[in-house]
Amino acid sequence: MGRGDGSGRIVSPADADDTGAGILHVDMDAFYAAVEVLDDPSLAGKPLIIGSPEGRSVVSSASYEARRFGVRSAMPVSQALRLCPSAIVVPPHFDRYRALSAAVMAVFAEFTPLVEPLSIDEAFLDVRGARRLWGSPGTIARLLRARVLAETGLTCSVGVAATKHVAKMASTASKPDGLLIIAARDTAAFLGPRSVRELWGVGPKSAEALEGRGIRTIDDARRAPRAMLERALGASMGERVWHLARGEDARDVTTERVEKSIGHEETFHDDIDDDAVLRAEVRRLADRVGARLRAHDVEAATVALKIRFADFRTVSRSVTLTEQTAVGQRIGDAALELFGALERPLPVRLIGVRAENLRPVSMAATLWDDDAEWRRVEEALDGASTRFGTGAITRAALLGPRRGGTSLPSHPRPPAP
Repeated sequence: MGRGDGSGRIVSPADADDTGAGILHVDMDAFYAAVEVLDDPSLAGKPLIIGSPEGRSVVSSASYEARRFGVRSAMPVSQALRLCPSAIVVPPHFDRYRALSAAVMAVFAEFTPLVEPLSIDEAFLDVRGARRLWGSPGTIARLLRARVLAETGLTCSVGVAATKHVAKMASTASKPDGLLIIAARDTAAFLGPRSVRELWGVGPKSAEALEGRGIRTIDDARRAPRAMLERALGASMGERVWHLARGEDARDVTTERVEKSIGHEETFHDDIDDDAVLRAEVRRLADRVGARLRAHDVEAATVALKIRFADFRTVSRSVTLTEQTAVGQRIGDAALELFGALERPLPVRLIGVRAENLRPVSMAATLWDDDAEWRRVEEALDGASTRFGTGAITRAALLGPRRGGTSLPSHPRPPAP
């Protein structure tokens, strides 16, 4: 879910110049909430929160009416209701969202085979080769928006620009239900007055480092010496910001989406400070991560642990493995080592395990495989899960009542176009 509430929306006139702008970023408008309104029109125009009203659920999405009260994704539903007491809480229907996402992606594929899904509700399209069939990029964007609305009943916002980065910024600025075209020669003028916080990869800490040096707008970043940016952000990030501030983004639209990480996290019904219970949850999450790695034929070179305490303070730690793996036992061992090194001044509200730096399964032969026995065990568990369902066989240590309120996989894959 975007952080915008629809205020400050910018859209292009019908005769907007699209010279040099061949990349589209298409983003569905408040997708989950919009699907719920589509299925129940009586919810139209009302502040909606997609989540569970019970327990410790977090906001999956919210309508623009709710966002104007400060409601954001990943916020506890209880906090969202304090901000917007009149909001209607609607439970999520993920099967329905996936089905409509597939329909939307199918529309994209009608205009170009060069579609790069980013998530269930957004994608990049390269339409530079579709001119003869459909017309200019601006024309294609208008046709696409109309086709999505006609075939699904949902609205989307589209940014059209010369690069992926600028196209995404343009779609965000045009929300909701808008189209913003940035001709190549207008890129600098569009970027200049915008906050450095809008640059790809600039999070709160990076933004503070830049703003502390008087670099508040993208124009400021463009005028700053490259060495200053690298001192503030580090060599790699400084170089990226230097290029992005100039509208330079060498990334192509790629049709094969490669997972960068796979993770699971659990928000508990009640805060937990029992060490044995928390360790069992780490092990359970690691097993789930390992199963997903094996299903995607990838292995992890890094394991990360995320802990959120009762006061909402969140800490993350990671470790690089000596050898890449998709074995849940070894992922769990690494996560538990990180867990044991953490100071825990308060009970834990959320815990997560993530596999990062994913690589194809290694086929290299080794003299001694420390994971051989566990690999055989886990492959047998995979087979049992396929035949009898997830959880048919599990560790004895994980038996007992569920303590979680919201267990979510990270970065769910969008359906293929």
